[in-house]
Amino acid sequence: MDDDLDQTLDTVGPRLRALRRQRETTLNELSETTGISVSTLSRLESGERRPALELLLPLARAHGVTLDELVDAPPTGDPRVHLRPVNRHGMTMLPLTRRAGGIQAYKLVIPASRSPAVPDPRSHEGYEWLYVLNGRLRLVLGEHDLELSPGEAAEFDTRTPHWFGSATEDSVEFLSLFGKQGERAHLRAQPRKNSS
Repeated sequence: MDDDLDQTLDTVGPRLRALRRQRETTLNELSETTGISVSTLSRLESGERRPALELLLPLARAHGVTLDELVDAPPTGDPRVHLRPVNRHGMTMLPLTRRAGGIQAYKLVIPASRSPAVPDPRSHEGYEWLYVLNGRLRLVLGEHDLELSPGEAAEFDTRTPHWFGSATEDSVEFLSLFGKQGERAHLRAQPRKNSS
């Protein structure tokens, strides 16, 4: 058991360095974010200092990963994703991804309403892909006013003013893939052909 623990802790340093470099963050920037000194961060990354919980918690938060991901904890056998819904702008958002950064996946539910919502288009950095599961989604995108049915999808640059709501009095459910830095979803329409 002690060997497993030592081996797990030995891999934390390289993982910390890889996460920091992946996010193109300097030790000084990470130090400002976490409140951990540059020398301590450097010693953690090189393996000269053994990681402790009080250091790992702010580092996991800064890198947008769970403690389990940070220390590469073995799976517990529970495959369930524990969703924590967020209510925002009159809709329920269920995050389907756990990691910060990159493309984020959400399931959104807009409740039934007797009075139609008034569009209030907004814009921000990023790129979004929507896929309607149930109901009819109204998408106002720039000068376009569209209605999407189940099975239909849309993708757009979120710098274009946009708004979505239910096209009817019924609720609507849809999936959203969103990339803050403009990452686009790449979908394969058909499997690769065998080269044999």
